[in-house]
Amino acid sequence: MFKASLDKPLCTTITGSLPRPAWFTENLSGRPLSTALLGDFTFHEQYVDAVSNCISDQRRAGLDIVTDGDMRFDMDIGGRAWFGYLFDRLEGLSPGALRSLPFGGSPREEQAGDIFHEIMVTRLPPKVIGPIGPGTLEFDVAWKTAQGLTSRPVKFGSCSAQLVDMLVINEHYKDRAETVMALSKATNQEYKRLVDAGCEVLQVEEPCFHFVEDVEWEVSAETYVEAFNLEIEGLRDHCEIWCHTCWGNPFAQNLGYGALYNPILPYLDQLNVDVITFETKYNGFEELADIAAAISSDKKIAIGVISHRHLQVETPEEVAASIRTALKHIDPHRLILSTDCGFGRQGISRKHAFYKMVSLVRGTNIIRKELGLPTSQVIAETPNLAYL
Repeated sequence: MFKASLDKPLCTTITGSLPRPAWFTENLSGRPLSTALLGDFTFHEQYVDAVSNCISDQRRAGLDIVTDGDMRFDMDIGGRAWFGYLFDRLEGLSPGALRSLPFGGSPREEQAGDIFHEIMVTRLPPKVIGPIGPGTLEFDVAWKTAQGLTSRPVKFGSCSAQLVDMLVINEHYKDRAETVMALSKATNQEYKRLVDAGCEVLQVEEPCFHFVEDVEWEVSAETYVEAFNLEIEGLRDHCEIWCHTCWGNPFAQNLGYGALYNPILPYLDQLNVDVITFETKYNGFEELADIAAAISSDKKIAIGVISHRHLQVETPEEVAASIRTALKHIDPHRLILSTDCGFGRQGISRKHAFYKMVSLVRGTNIIRKELGLPTSQVIAETPNLAYL
């Protein structure tokens, strides 16, 4: 159900994560979010202030849909908390430990002295040792904290149960297909609490289709479609559901997979969602025509026009040129403008992220004016008296 992006042609947002403020030094360290917020004054103050700053930056940039910047995640190594938040809180999982992941790594991942090696060894995957349940995820607590700071819709983003399945060591269920279904049922329970709390936009990471192409996995792409749709079952009638396609973002590194969507477009279109995001800046907008043709008309398409991997801030004119390319294939009422992926807690500085968001909206406003559409206010364009 379109809610946040309803009647908003060329709607603007970011994928989710923003760099952590340097003064936000506290971590959850496995605690439930409610426990930390209600019982730890220092964490409470830093967390709420950090979320407020993230939303303020997005408001000054003029974004239509904002996020909490993923501030609930710990400042760890290589962004482990994206899935580690679930590792540490789902019922039925053992504590994470140094052990081999359930899939073969690339030569770079196996070689000490390579940044990919450090990324992979710090994943600390848990084992599935019992029935999986939602545990203490408390997504509703995180969303309500953020939504209480703004009148703009707050998009809540989460790692998919399918990605968690790829990383955990199953020692309880008969096979990985049963494991991924159990994980999807557990997260679905948590999402229902989130939607019941009033969340209008839920974004779930895609089921890693591009990581299973031409690889022998225990779980087929068809099973992943079924599992993802189970994960979001019963939500689309009450909330706008997004699927974020992700090509990896630890330490803002290019994982070397390339961003080729054609082989997985049929699977993406089977997902029961309202919006699908694509990292089109990454692949030079090469597949826009194929994406527009393959994704059913009941879904909107969010494209990345800002890179999360490069420090160079895109100019508004560069963003506008990218949008013009997209409009050759996608109607403005169906098109959403975003970043390729999250900016991460460690990938780039807050200053870089802020001006990239500003350029995203300024570039979109150029096109809105050309099409006779209302523009968004960009508070950052107001001269700063300190610089006069």
